[in-house]
Order: sequence, then C-alpha cells, then structure tokens
Amino acid sequence: MNILVVNVGSSTIKYQLFDMDNESVVCKGLLDKVGIKGSVLEHKHSGNKTKRIEKDIDDHKTGMDMILSVLLGDRTEDVRIDAVGHRVVHGGESFSASVVIDDSVIKAIEDCSSLAPLHNPPNLMGIMSCTELLPGIPHVAVFDTAFHQTMKPENYLYALPREAYEKYKVRRYGFHGTSHEYVSKVAAEILGKPYEECRMITLHLGSGASMAAIRNGLVVDTSMGFTPLEGLVMGTRTGDMDPAIVCYLMEKLNLSPDEMNDYLNKKSGLLGLSGVSADLRYVIEAAETGNQDAKEALEVYCQRIKGYIGNYMAKLNGCDCLVFTAGVGENSSLVRERVLEDLDALGIRLDKEKNNAGCMNCDISLPDTPTRIFIVPTNEELMIARETLELVK
Repeated sequence: MNILVVNVGSSTIKYQLFDMDNESVVCKGLLDKVGIKGSVLEHKHSGNKTKRIEKDIDDHKTGMDMILSVLLGDRTEDVRIDAVGHRVVHGGESFSASVVIDDSVIKAIEDCSSLAPLHNPPNLMGIMSCTELLPGIPHVAVFDTAFHQTMKPENYLYALPREAYEKYKVRRYGFHGTSHEYVSKVAAEILGKPYEECRMITLHLGSGASMAAIRNGLVVDTSMGFTPLEGLVMGTRTGDMDPAIVCYLMEKLNLSPDEMNDYLNKKSGLLGLSGVSADLRYVIEAAETGNQDAKEALEVYCQRIKGYIGNYMAKLNGCDCLVFTAGVGENSSLVRERVLEDLDALGIRLDKEKNNAGCMNCDISLPDTPTRIFIVPTNEELMIARETLELVK
C-alpha cells in the first residue's frame, strides 16, 4: 500500500509518499512560499533525482493540484496513492487518537482553530484540497496533541478560575506528540522491554522544543502547554516565565496584544537572549569565541532542560531511559553533555566518548547505570504513515 503523508503549513506544503510494504520513501518534496511571490516546488525521487519547479502558487489547493500532478504524472516510478495521512496540529480534547476523516472530524478541526490559529486553518485547507483532488480513498487526520491526551487533570489544568477551562478550554495540550510517540516506541525496542512497561523521558530538541514523561506507553506530563510557547527555551520562544511579565512589558514597550505575542514567539528564546541567532549552532560558536550573552543563553537553555529531567524523574519515580531527538537532540553532543552533567544521583551517567561519536539508535550511557541514554532520530512522517495504515488496512 502507498500512503501519501501531507504536512501543510501557513506558506508551505511538505509531503512524502511511502511504500508501506517495506516502509520505504518513494518520493518526497516541499512546496515553499505558497501565496507568496517566488513559490518553488522541489520534488525528490528515491534515486535522489530532484525536479524543481518555480511558479507562483496563489493558494493551497493550487499547490496540492501541482504536487499531485507531479506525483501522479511521474512515470519513472510506480506511483499510486492508496490513502493520505494528514498532519493536524491541534485536536483539542476531541481526539486522543488518529481518525479517518469525515464531516464531523472536519467540523471538530474547525472548532479547534481558535486554539491554533496559525496551524489548523492551513492544515484544514490541505485536507479539503486533497479530499477534493483524491476522492474515493481514505484520508486520515493525525494530531500533534493526541498522544498527550492521557495526562490527568493534575498535570493538564492551570490554577485559573474554573471558567477558563470549562468555557474556553484553557489547559495544557502538549505538542510534538507524533515525534514523542515514535521515538519512545523505538527506545522500548532498544531497551528490549515491552512498551507498556517502560518509564521514559523523551526530549524533542529542535527550533521548537518539548519534553514528555511517559509511563507504560501513556503521557504523564509534557512541557508545552496551551500553546507551543510554554516549557523549554526555544529558538525564538521564551519557554516558561512569570506571566506578569507580559502585562509589564506591554505597558513599558507600548505593545498591542499581537505585538506582544510576536515579541514572545519570534524575538525571544535563544535569539533574544544571545543577540546572535535562533540557531543553536551559531550561539555555540559565539559562546566559544567569548561572547558572554551567547554563553549565558546556552547555559539557560541547558539548565531549563535539566530542570525538566528532575521534574519528570520525580513524577515517574525513576526512569528506564532518556531519549534525545530532533535537530539539536540528535546532533549536539555539547548540549547532551551540558544537560546531563552532575546527574549521578539520579542514576544518569553519560559515556562521553559514545556521546561525541553521536551513535544513533544506541546506548550512550556508562555501563551499569539504571537510566539509559539514547539518541533516536525522529520520523514523524513515517509515524503518520503507520497510523494511517493501521486505520485503513
């Protein structure tokens, strides 16, 4: 069975076509700058040949039409599409698992748009376009928030008046769920232990970053909250902070709500602290050349992660393994070392030689330590394809 995985952003459409008989990628691509001048489609075959099309694309439906034309018109490969898996950022409380899309699902995704105004509307446009252009085959919605819906009220409620939750659904939802689920299942295989018997902490560290505490295959807690702003320090997002700062800075800087939102989401994090870049690689380079702001930004970044490890170790009453993933988690030996130093009392001891080697899907902890440490490359697209296959086969 061939499954097309579609991830529609506000101005992008990413896609991969999987042959699920062997979980291989038939082809993949990215359409960039949808609705913006200079639209570009880069379509890659499994043989690494790339087709590049430069053509202004006004909307997502036109973009999907072009993508499908390239996909289905490609006679160099055995291309057919048997089902489509759609990434949807926010499912609210309506979805604790992936679902086959029908009118009621579309309505529920629309109802969640106020919770994710930058993500759900384009996700929905992708669904509407694909179902129109590819009728007669199953379409499945896979939600970033679904994996985290096993949290109990003590971990998802905020200490606000009850009406905030009961009327407006203000609560912790969590994000990156597809990534956390994928790497946690791979980690259980490495441990050689049933997934339903594992305690683990997954660390998705990229430009956006989040952590999850998982017990017996269920999420106990996660660092992102009502929006992806809460939790760890990120490329341009603040992470945790005193909420009174918002009102204080709005008054001092004379910012509107939209401007304040932009300040917290796009001008803060590593970029705001270091004054160098949102990209951790450049922050590390600057820190190593003596830039004090960059040094402090790096320390704040690592200490926040360390604090969440302690928090989640307490909530899990111990941990079988830590799982590092995503761009920073997979590639920065320095961050892993800084985060994990001086955690011996928690049963966490890093093998620095293995850490520097960056061995993927293997153990980088010292022998005979109770908490293992893994680096597991994430593959959200494959996870979406697997979820889709499970529902439609």
